[in-house]
Amino acid sequence: MFAIITVTGADHVGIIAAVSTALAEQKVNIHNVSQTIMDEWFTMILQVSFDDSERTIADIQEHMHRVEEAENLVIRIQSEALFTAVNEI
Repeated sequence: MFAIITVTGADHVGIIAAVSTALAEQKVNIHNVSQTIMDEWFTMILQVSFDDSERTIADIQEHMHRVEEAENLVIRIQSEALFTAVNEI
């Protein structure tokens, strides 16, 4: 399954490392990534894939919750199909 993950929060050292490590722990593969700093704010969008017979989007979101808390971020994940449908309307 393909999914889109968004990451936002105050910029600081280690955000990309924390997010990518947590995704690797869940066997989530990063296909594309775009990140930027807007003033003092970090923003990142990732296109990822994972085996949805092994884990669900909810499982991944829950695993990412510890990264959100530790890094003071907002991390959201949604199906790429849903993301595409919503943005085509």
